[in-house]
Amino acid sequence: MTYPSRRAGLGVLLAVSALLATAAQGPARNEKPEPWVRAWGSNALGQLGNGSTLDQQTPSAVRGLARDDVREPAGGGWPTTPFAVALLNNGTVQAWGDASQGQLGDGTRASRSYPAAVAGLSGVSEVAAGAVSAYAVRNGRVLGWGGNTYGQLGNGSTGAGGDRPVPVQSLNKVKDIAAGCNHVAALREDGSVWTWGRNDQGQLGIGTTAASPVPVNVHYLDGVVGIVAGGHHNSALLDDGTVRAWGWNNAGQLGDGTRTDRTTPVPLPALTSVKAMAGGWTHTLVLLDDQTVVAWGDNANGQLGDASTTSSLTPVTALPAGSGTTRVAASPGWNSSYAY
Repeated sequence: MTYPSRRAGLGVLLAVSALLATAAQGPARNEKPEPWVRAWGSNALGQLGNGSTLDQQTPSAVRGLARDDVREPAGGGWPTTPFAVALLNNGTVQAWGDASQGQLGDGTRASRSYPAAVAGLSGVSEVAAGAVSAYAVRNGRVLGWGGNTYGQLGNGSTGAGGDRPVPVQSLNKVKDIAAGCNHVAALREDGSVWTWGRNDQGQLGIGTTAASPVPVNVHYLDGVVGIVAGGHHNSALLDDGTVRAWGWNNAGQLGDGTRTDRTTPVPLPALTSVKAMAGGWTHTLVLLDDQTVVAWGDNANGQLGDASTTSSLTPVTALPAGSGTTRVAASPGWNSSYAY
């Protein structure tokens, strides 16, 4: 089971564009599917990866990146620090876009408008991207590069960060990873969740709001099978199909009926039979076993999909049962949702 929600804005656009390119061809046409990963939108720092810095109002090919070679894309950054990374099927990672804090991982701080390899990475199984940092899982261990103001690289330090991958301290047997704005959550094979980085709204789930530059165990949480991160909050899917959430809750993005930040996980009793999740900046999206899609939190831009712009502290239906939806995604840095 995959959780595409942990990929931020540009990563979602890359993944969806590849799927749409295939769907647009249709089985009745004798044409090969679109071979390239595509991206579109703002491009001032080369974050679209097409070799230019010109904005694109229609999809353009990411230079040299064939969709059959890509296992997982992830987009990160803020409007001033946009970048993207892509995990290839051969276990290497490529990155492009802004490099002001070393988030391209190539040993420089030079921004780049086309993909190139992250230094020294092979055998990677998962990637994730935050606001100014990126992460890879290799042989059950996590490596990070880029900004480190809040200790989000997990190597015991805070400060300038690094432009090459460094290992996260004392964490092994990791099978999944999710990056929020300036915090990270890692799911271990034993079903436990470990977090590090910024914690001003309790997003580390340890009962305090103190940041941590090394991984710490999320309290009162086990039996987890999937994790997603929003801007400053997290959600965990348990093996019984229920959800726990913690962190920032200003818009009700935890779904517990309140706007109270939570420094430890709280249950969402109204939700069962959850199949997959997605974390937006201040909203959350889930897919149920019957293909119903529900969402909660901020809705100023209609991101809950319920034909309104009214925020909700509890789940509302975006798509009904039998919708045909198999995956959901949202952008931790933006107010948008995707179902496909």
